Amino acid sequence: MGKAIQDAAASKSGYGEALRPGERSPACYAAGAIPSRGRRFPEPECPTRSPFQRDRDRILHSTAFRRLIHKTQVFVYHEGDHYRTRLTHSLEVAQIARTMSRQLRLDEDLAEALALAHDLGHPPFGHAGERALDKVMEAYGGFDHNAQSLRVVMALERKYLAFDGLNLTWESLEGLAKHNGPITGDDHGPVRKVIRDLEEWQSLEPERWASGEAQAAALSDDIAYVSHDIDDGLRAGLITLEDLAGAPLAGEIVAGLPAPVRPGDRGRLTYEVTRRMITRLIQDVVQESRVRLAALDPQSPADLRGAPAATVSFSAGMTADIRKLKDFLMQRVYRSKRVMHVMDEAEAVVAALFGRYFEDASALPDSWRAAQQGLSERARARVIADFVAGMTDRYAIDQHRHLFDATPELR
Repeated sequence: MGKAIQDAAASKSGYGEALRPGERSPACYAAGAIPSRGRRFPEPECPTRSPFQRDRDRILHSTAFRRLIHKTQVFVYHEGDHYRTRLTHSLEVAQIARTMSRQLRLDEDLAEALALAHDLGHPPFGHAGERALDKVMEAYGGFDHNAQSLRVVMALERKYLAFDGLNLTWESLEGLAKHNGPITGDDHGPVRKVIRDLEEWQSLEPERWASGEAQAAALSDDIAYVSHDIDDGLRAGLITLEDLAGAPLAGEIVAGLPAPVRPGDRGRLTYEVTRRMITRLIQDVVQESRVRLAALDPQSPADLRGAPAATVSFSAGMTADIRKLKDFLMQRVYRSKRVMHVMDEAEAVVAALFGRYFEDASALPDSWRAAQQGLSERARARVIADFVAGMTDRYAIDQHRHLFDATPELR
């Protein structure tokens, strides 16, 4: 076994154990262990930041990232001040991704950049907005928020004089494209169609695994949302601690909680469930990934990309538990009458906005009206979808009120 893998696999307890001196530097299999494959549009290197730190900063300062503050995670922004938004979700994902990357000696900056960018393409009202846009765009290539995140960083951000987009490194583009794993199957899939534009520069190697950092960021997304959606579901009164007692994974955590001794302790117990769940899920990933790293013994980042299976992973048992927990949340939270009522109305708002802009270009802002002039019907539809997808919940509601006689309250 290589020394780098011995170091990474040394801990038996996983998450929570302090790193030994010298373990903070990335391992030989980390993306930062070799030079980046570069940027589509060549730029001088930054004298004070690594390429991945620079990517992270570009994402953090992007317009699309700031808009996440008023984009729905589960509950629309005006339903309460303490529910997660796409912005707070992305920050939680980034924190978890950095933690796991440090334990596994991956490049923390790349993992953080991918975590911060993974939802940049989400339209207003979360998956409800995505469903609405996918339906109205059915005849024009559909809509997929992962593909849209790539469109944002490759073209839709307009901040630099020399190019459109953020001109991220190859490694960041690869990680965003493969957020759900290798891209296999249909050559006409939404992500494949977007990354086809990069082929003349260099391929993202869609059928190979992404970097270990990208794998860590994707799992961090799962960890963050199953944990905080339980918190938000409890806060909204859609589920109770007693309900969780019979739920997969969460039930074991609830069973281990101390009995409340004061009326105010139930709120603290809610936080305790979330905290313990995040700890347990991270621990499982770190332990399982160390086992897989030891078996693979990679000597470079390419070895992780060429592996027959994911290297950064939950254990088989935890994967099954998470699947069951997601089913529980789907039935009790995401498809609850309260959430579905709001989301059905939100879908109608998004569909109506797209329809009005498509039929009457004069309703578009000047810059967007100019952008769609002279284009084919298919290309016009994509421009309008880009405009609607970039809206915050608040802006979408305001625009609907401006254009239509009646707008749902979304409550």
